[in-house]
Amino acid sequence: MDIVDAITRRKSIRDFTSDPVPQKVVRELLEVACRAPSAMNTQPWEFIVVANEALDAVRRAMVEKLRAGEKPHSEHSVVGWPVESIYRRRQVELAKQLFQLMDIRREDADKRAQWLERGFCFFNAPAAIIVCVDRMLAEGTPIFDIGAVTQNICLAALHYGLGTCIEDQGVMYPEVLKKYCEIPESKQIVIAIALGYPNWDFPANRLESQRESVDSLTRWCGYGGGTPGRE
Repeated sequence: MDIVDAITRRKSIRDFTSDPVPQKVVRELLEVACRAPSAMNTQPWEFIVVANEALDAVRRAMVEKLRAGEKPHSEHSVVGWPVESIYRRRQVELAKQLFQLMDIRREDADKRAQWLERGFCFFNAPAAIIVCVDRMLAEGTPIFDIGAVTQNICLAALHYGLGTCIEDQGVMYPEVLKKYCEIPESKQIVIAIALGYPNWDFPANRLESQRESVDSLTRWCGYGGGTPGRE
């Protein structure tokens, strides 16, 4: 697959078929993804791949905590969006599109709760990749590198016919992951990636999220002024 085609085709998948992802495929995918750039080739990423009974146990434990009212938390700073900001507006617009596709009305508390639980269940994916870093590294310093390898995972997945969803919810009860995945305290849990074969019949998987125009995001310096391609 052409790299530009892969970048434009990648999307968040929020439901998967029950077909298992072979370990061999995940290994090959990660080998490719690890060609990501990192500061001075430090390669700070580490992966925990969870599937089958282990992933089912993680799902059950997370949902139990959520239903018990235990506040989700994480081991890294989760992005917050000021209420009146463009970032918050983009988030709200995405939620509106998803809820419309899923026929979830604003006042339907039960359906909203069920939707929330999907994230903590890794969107029913047959496998998940938990990305970690060593705590000896300064807080926040490897995040750029983690982003690079995470993007590579999602792009390489397309080569194998797989879909992905990068999600904070999958790491919002880190004590669950530590228990069932035997992650030591010396590792910081950063992000989760749901992985599997997309269920294209699922309404939310039809979503095509929008992007801002390059012209609205870019200031050109040294190009003679003006916007390229405009008279």
